[in-house]
Amino acid sequence: MLISDHLKMHTPNLVDANIEKISALFPNCITETKDENGDLKKVVDFDLLKQELSQVLVEGEQERYRLDWVGKKEAILTANAPIAKTLRPCREESVNFDKTENLFIEGDNLEALKLLQENYLGKVKMIYIDPPYNTGNDFIYEDDFAESTNVFFEKSNQIDEEGNRLIANTESNGRFHSDWLSMMYSRLKLARNLLKDDGVLFLSINNYEVSNCQKICNEIFGEKNFIECITWNKRIPKNDKGIGNIHEFVLIYAKNSEIKQEFTMRKDGLEDIYSLLTDLKKNNTPLLEAEKQIKKLYKKNAYDRGITLYNSLNKEYKLWGKINMSWPNANTFGPRYEVLHPKTKKAVKIPERGWRWKKETFNEAAQYINGEYSSIEELHDGSFLCGRIWFSKDENIQPSSVTFLDDVNYFLLRSIQSLKSDGGIEVENIFGGKNYFSYPKPTSLLKILINSINCDNEIILDFFAGSSTTAHAIIELNSEDNKKRKFIMVQLPEKTPTDSLANQNGFFDLAQISRERIKRVGEKYININTLDVGFRSLKIDSTNMKDVYYTPDALKQADMLDLASNIKDDRTSEDLLFQVMLDWGLELSLPIERKNIAGKEVFYVAGNSLVACFDDLTFDVVDEVAKDHPLRFVSAEKAIHLDHDKTNIKERFKQLSRDTEVKFI
Repeated sequence: MLISDHLKMHTPNLVDANIEKISALFPNCITETKDENGDLKKVVDFDLLKQELSQVLVEGEQERYRLDWVGKKEAILTANAPIAKTLRPCREESVNFDKTENLFIEGDNLEALKLLQENYLGKVKMIYIDPPYNTGNDFIYEDDFAESTNVFFEKSNQIDEEGNRLIANTESNGRFHSDWLSMMYSRLKLARNLLKDDGVLFLSINNYEVSNCQKICNEIFGEKNFIECITWNKRIPKNDKGIGNIHEFVLIYAKNSEIKQEFTMRKDGLEDIYSLLTDLKKNNTPLLEAEKQIKKLYKKNAYDRGITLYNSLNKEYKLWGKINMSWPNANTFGPRYEVLHPKTKKAVKIPERGWRWKKETFNEAAQYINGEYSSIEELHDGSFLCGRIWFSKDENIQPSSVTFLDDVNYFLLRSIQSLKSDGGIEVENIFGGKNYFSYPKPTSLLKILINSINCDNEIILDFFAGSSTTAHAIIELNSEDNKKRKFIMVQLPEKTPTDSLANQNGFFDLAQISRERIKRVGEKYININTLDVGFRSLKIDSTNMKDVYYTPDALKQADMLDLASNIKDDRTSEDLLFQVMLDWGLELSLPIERKNIAGKEVFYVAGNSLVACFDDLTFDVVDEVAKDHPLRFVSAEKAIHLDHDKTNIKERFKQLSRDTEVKFI
């Protein structure tokens, strides 16, 4: 069997992938038929498959429990059909393009989800979306439903104007609910594929479509994976049909609820404390002065003992408090053993009723190993921290155990949330008193949701990014807890009205405002070197390849002279690199290094995971690249002068780096 040395340069056909999965489980249910071109293709014999899956056959129009609407089948077809689109890098609109691990994708989110299917399959920990609410006034995506996969693919490849458009989904529309459900169904179906096995979806919705939204999520995720519907109360009520409506909802679904995880949240009243800690750390405030400011805040807000106990800071600006080490029971006695002071090396005072812990537990907490304290931090008042044990200046005062506020500030996520902050005011503060978005979500809501799951060094996706509240919340959270969450934002460049405040201030589409918010938030934390406040901006566009790349059989003799290259004339080498990364399933945030080898531009992605050269390819370049033994190497047909050179290049790699996979576009 011949294996093509060309990359396919389009998104996967999910129907074909699903057929292969069924074939692996039920090979007897796979047969062949001819497509519209007369070629044989695999198809599923659904009658046989039904028999395999049911003791009582469900068929035809027999009544059953399900949610149906006009356009549901087309929504499934739309989700599965491939597209010949790509993501083009935009350095001038990015921040720290070469090093950041965050992405901002401008374009239709259905196309974005298709483009991310191979690169981020099973890699996203959390998805948050705040879709249009279908109130009768909102705009929704009108998808271009196709009669067949081939027709859809042909359109997406050749007709750039086709695709998804925003329409006003008014209540007078005969398909008012159907259009909205179809729009949501196809996107949620693709989004689920991106979640990790322990991944979670948070979906903001209001009362107009919450019931239908839960039904389609039950169908896509499985009813058993429904976790909870959170009700959150807004700061300002809305006059809704004669009722002061102050609440909205967040549906929570797990990819697999059998993977047990707890959803937790911070105790009430801690937001101001952590906000102050962030500022103190950012300004390198001396610890003694920082502790005074913390105690001042405690007094101002009248916190109870459960919080004011934690009034000391370590060098990382983490609050901690002392817990008495004496035996707590008045009628019995605890163990008595010698504990040496870390500085004086003399035995400390033993509590009258003995120690609370046994010796092994104490030594482990104090990091006391082989007669030495492995970690000793001297505090500004002359006392010492050894692991989780506090010692006074000398041995005359008994030590205490140490508990950090971070260890006790969480309990189970509550299903009702009342928020003080307002998303509109937050946007106004960022843009100098101007609010360019209607009803943006407050960062406090996003922080609660993100913090509710174990989400360090994980990817968070928001494909209805809006004003990028999600990215804002992630940056702030990372600055507070030193975690390394990464984001992928997707936003359509919906035009702002010419008479709008945004348009008059130079923001001509929503994606532009969304990016600008991330930039301005990041500037507040630019002095924290370990914090990634950048993003790699990418835009969805038609494929880099000319039509003949996908339909070579349609090439006419008269077209030959125009085909010196199968790559569009306006595309750069970096454009080609990102489409190759998409095609090869590599994460789009991987580090990229440019090298000059024998006078040619060569890209190295994630070390030697992928090496690409789209300049005229010489054997000098091949020989140098082969020394690095890349996993993959790609070049372009236009970079090779003679047909037999392609064969010679592949043979050269076999000799010098035999495990390198070589492809051409």
